[in-house]
Amino acid sequence: MNKLYIGNLGENVSALDLESLFKDSKIPFSGQFLVKTGYAFVDCPDESWAMKAIEALSGKVELHGKLIEVEHSVPKRQRSRKLQIRNIPPHLQWEVLDSLLAQYGTVENCEQVNTDTETAVVNVTYGNKDQARHTEEIPLKILAHNNFVGRLIGKEGRNLKKIEQDTDTKITISPLQDLTLYNPERTITVKGSIETCAKAEEEIMKKIRESYENDIAAMNLQAHLIPGLNLNALGLFPPSSSGIPPPAVSVASAAAAASYPPFGQQPESETVHLFIPALAVGAIIGKQGQHIKQLSRFAGASIKIAPAEGPDAKLRMVIITGPPEAQFKAQGRIYGKLKEENFFGPKEEVKLEAHIKVPSYAAGRVIGKGGKTVNELQNLTSAEVVVPRDQTPDENDQVVVKITGHFYACQLAQRKIQEILAQVRRQQQQQKTLQSGQPQPRRK
Repeated sequence: MNKLYIGNLGENVSALDLESLFKDSKIPFSGQFLVKTGYAFVDCPDESWAMKAIEALSGKVELHGKLIEVEHSVPKRQRSRKLQIRNIPPHLQWEVLDSLLAQYGTVENCEQVNTDTETAVVNVTYGNKDQARHTEEIPLKILAHNNFVGRLIGKEGRNLKKIEQDTDTKITISPLQDLTLYNPERTITVKGSIETCAKAEEEIMKKIRESYENDIAAMNLQAHLIPGLNLNALGLFPPSSSGIPPPAVSVASAAAAASYPPFGQQPESETVHLFIPALAVGAIIGKQGQHIKQLSRFAGASIKIAPAEGPDAKLRMVIITGPPEAQFKAQGRIYGKLKEENFFGPKEEVKLEAHIKVPSYAAGRVIGKGGKTVNELQNLTSAEVVVPRDQTPDENDQVVVKITGHFYACQLAQRKIQEILAQVRRQQQQQKTLQSGQPQPRRK
């Protein structure tokens, strides 16, 4: 297509004005300019020069005070059903573009135009003019596992609003009520031009990929901290990630050796206090206590709901007692239940608050000198870890460590703290052994 349409011309624009403009812009043309009232036509030597004229002049050059428009000219019988789409980002796959265009009708032809720019240009011919007209705004739909959607939305919807503002699109997400046990995915709908939809898709996938990689890293560490645990069987992660990647570094295996007992030795039982919305207690217990009984059997843990602290209490404490694998299973299913039963809003990420008790003499080891250890814990796990100051130890000389974060972050923090406690216990045992083996001083 080497014939150009030049629009938005003033009444006083002449063929000589257009000739001078093209010559000054060093764009060759063949024949004469056919000037009408408000528009004109001209031929370029080939399609490449026609594209250069469009890129150099359209919306960038003024004639008699008006910005001119330069487009490909198409035969009148095709004009209403043929269109050109420019500035297509290079990362957009052609299969995605084809599916977007096909939403509005039969695409008779879609051909790429060669340009010198990084972005792509295509000429599209639809079956009729109505189909071509409706492509001005095309919705793009993306399926994403619900585990990632909360982080995509961000606190109070800030992440999503920023993407909308930066890309000039409108983004909506299907409600949580549409989720089922067999369909944990939500539909992200992006509305705008093809160019703006492509930009939004890039930003959305960047956020989802970041969440995916963070969860994979957490799962990787969890798998090695609790050998033999089948994380995929818990239904907490998208089924597409069928396998957990091997550890990238040898730290995980070292941590496993430190936090998990030797082969043949039963792991020690742990007690975790998990806080859930008070309104969710009925869902966790189930009809006649059936759900909590099934959960206890599945996880191999003791699970009890503590009495409410008052009539207006917004949170209730779930007391979970069992070894590491039982803790992971029980807490994972509770996390899933809260999400499944919609106890968190569509713009909220499900986060767990867990309390574990540690001996008062070991609290300093969890905090570290100048807070170094607790800061490293937070950086490693992405969970918030707090050891409240000025705590009064309980009757067992224990204090509380509070952990808040999404499921995998919270679990990883729990395991790392248990690892620290195991190290403290081993050191104490070694000191006792040394003391008992020392020779008693002789009496004179």
